[in-house]
Amino acid sequence: MPDRVNPSSTPARKRAYDASRRRELAEESLRTVLARARDLFLAQGFGATTIAEIASTAGVSPESVYKNFGGKPGLVRAIYEASLLGGGGLPAEQRSDHAQLTATDPLALMQQFGRFTTEVSPIGAPIFLLIREAAASGDVTMAALLCEVDDSRSRRMLHNARQLAVRGFLRQGMSDQEAADVMFTCTTAELYESLVIKRGWSAERYGSFVARTLAANLL
Repeated sequence: MPDRVNPSSTPARKRAYDASRRRELAEESLRTVLARARDLFLAQGFGATTIAEIASTAGVSPESVYKNFGGKPGLVRAIYEASLLGGGGLPAEQRSDHAQLTATDPLALMQQFGRFTTEVSPIGAPIFLLIREAAASGDVTMAALLCEVDDSRSRRMLHNARQLAVRGFLRQGMSDQEAADVMFTCTTAELYESLVIKRGWSAERYGSFVARTLAANLL
């Protein structure tokens, strides 16, 4: 008769490793780095801020910052891209696409565009202006990033304009490119800088102005 195996003597099955908590901590650390970097960049400027300062205030090593972001230009890029998400549960671009596909009233859609501008511009415009200033100072990496950001926004506005054309919302005779140029101009960081930063408008007043300007020129 075969010997009976004592259950207590069998090796315990190893539990599957749950990495979710570790990933959460890592993501939280990255968010902290971006938040601290944003504060320092806006307070001191791009050139005066060092990776060592950012790492110290975020409680991480400089090596980890380089590993995850590749240096200061990579940090600025990540900060700017994060700003485009807006403050809602879904990225602002996704919500914008949904609004364009489902809207039945073009004027209401322009008002929605104004609200998106109100949400995103206070976050993104200061970082765009930081990029612009660093590029003007002669930093070639930031000059390249400035061109990239402008080109990306231009493509996004052409996408929006084509959506409007498909829905039949554009003024008769207006081309997709002309509409895209209007939308590009109405969403520049320079306009936000002029009206909100320099003239003291509230973000809500600014967004309402953008909505009215879009409606007056596109519909």
